[in-house]
Amino acid sequence: MQTIREQFPEVSEAAWPILEKWAVLLREWNGKINLISRKDIEHLEQRHLSHCLEITNHLKLMNGARIMDVGTGGGFPGIIMAICYPQAQFTLIDSIGKKIKVVQDLVDKLGLKNVEAKQTRAEEIKKEFDFITGRAVKNLPEYFSWIKGNVRKGQRNSIPNGVLYWKGGDMDDELDALGIRPRKVISLEGSFKDPYFEKKYILHFDARDVPRARKPKVE
Repeated sequence: MQTIREQFPEVSEAAWPILEKWAVLLREWNGKINLISRKDIEHLEQRHLSHCLEITNHLKLMNGARIMDVGTGGGFPGIIMAICYPQAQFTLIDSIGKKIKVVQDLVDKLGLKNVEAKQTRAEEIKKEFDFITGRAVKNLPEYFSWIKGNVRKGQRNSIPNGVLYWKGGDMDDELDALGIRPRKVISLEGSFKDPYFEKKYILHFDARDVPRARKPKVE
């Protein structure tokens, strides 16, 4: 943990002890439920944590900002962001019950008061959020079909409201099918020496570009 601290100067001193406790707890859970591959868990901090923390170098959130992490799995990036942005409110959702059980346990043991964990699908959430996040959940067109009714337009944070999506590899075909392009592409390859981060990105889609859900016709 100490070796990655200097890479993320925007993370507060108060957050680091919580992140250290999170790493211990996640390793314990990973021994029971395969949240991260067994061979990759030894790189938890250098790869998975750093992968999520990179957003802190590009995003500042105002008090009361609302974020929904869709397909949160073991809490990536939702729990990590919630630790780093205590002034914001996070809703972490996943359709798989055992994963939400892990997330809720982590939230409780870390004492995070700004997180709500739910076993549900995004289509069932009727609220709007400043940002929707996801980390390699599904192909982009399918993911956006879930959340197009949940993104609130606005710009009260450091970047315009929208979708923040952690994505790897070639994405041209998916973007063509999606029909919109990210306003910003954060390349992680330039931030880390580890080959793991080659062709890995965080995509920022502006809420103004995200197709809205169609309202039902009134008979």
